[in-house]
Amino acid sequence: MTSPTSGSEHEGLVIRDNRRIDPETGQVREGAAKAAGEPSPAAPAEPAADDGYAADLAAQLAERTMDLQRLQAEYANYRKRVERDRVVVREQAVANVLTEMLPVLDDIGRARDHGELTGGFAKVSEALESAVGKLGLTTYGTKGDAFDPTVHEALMHSYSAEVTEPTCVEILQPGYRIGDRVLRPARVAVAEPAESSSEAGEAPAEPEEN
Repeated sequence: MTSPTSGSEHEGLVIRDNRRIDPETGQVREGAAKAAGEPSPAAPAEPAADDGYAADLAAQLAERTMDLQRLQAEYANYRKRVERDRVVVREQAVANVLTEMLPVLDDIGRARDHGELTGGFAKVSEALESAVGKLGLTTYGTKGDAFDPTVHEALMHSYSAEVTEPTCVEILQPGYRIGDRVLRPARVAVAEPAESSSEAGEAPAEPEEN
């Protein structure tokens, strides 16, 4: 017969599993490893970054950077081309207007040469000449200038012992230009050096070939 006190004797009994190897995981228990002076089992290392993926990202970044630089260069060239075209169109428009006004300027010049540029007509003429000057129109052609077929049109030709090269000895009609662009060549009488006395005198200009 079991004694009533036998059950109470077992109630305070604590059973501890002091086995060094965990029977469920097969791993050395941490407490046992520390007690034995052994290092704890290292946690599994995380996988290293994929070098191939990083290189692909770098290549894509370099490609997009080159695309952006190319677009920036194309846009800069486009702006320059538009600005250049705008300037050309403006210059052409101004040149067309001024070309139509050249006959009026010729009349003003002839009136001035004959002393007819007086009174209100003189003021209007001065205002007109000032306006076209602000648009860049300039006149050229002076007696004694060296003859230049790119800016002069020879209407008369002669030989003279007083010149050493083809020279404009008379300005029959002034020339007009805008900057380096000739709107109308100066029409002149040209004299060349005389090689002999028989060549001295005036000769008509040779007809131009079409």
